[in-house]
Amino acid sequence: EVQLVESGGGLVQAGGSLRLSCAASGFTVDDHAIAWFRQAPGRVREGISCISPRDGSTYYKDSVKGRFTISRDTAKNTVYLQMNSLKPEDTAVYSCASEHAPCLGVGLRYSEVSGQGTLVTVSS
Repeated sequence: EVQLVESGGGLVQAGGSLRLSCAASGFTVDDHAIAWFRQAPGRVREGISCISPRDGSTYYKDSVKGRFTISRDTAKNTVYLQMNSLKPEDTAVYSCASEHAPCLGVGLRYSEVSGQGTLVTVSS
């Protein structure tokens, strides 16, 4: 079965850290762009980071640059999002998606496979 499963969300105080995981099955993350998205209550879904297939180039939305790091573990077929210096405005449901194509900025042209999302809540 082709799927992405996110984990690692939770409640954290402002200034804290979380690491989200996006585990893939049925395809390899190494030859797919994997992007992280988030959707805060009452707001539109936004792309925040993407890692390209093969060369692993990374892209970040300005608001998370320097605080979030996207990475890939091909042995575990998993993509991670390390989130540091978290702020209350980072509170959202975070999800990952894949496309068998290069990143389109911090997102994808089309989400071929999407995960169910994991909730991140940052308290002030």
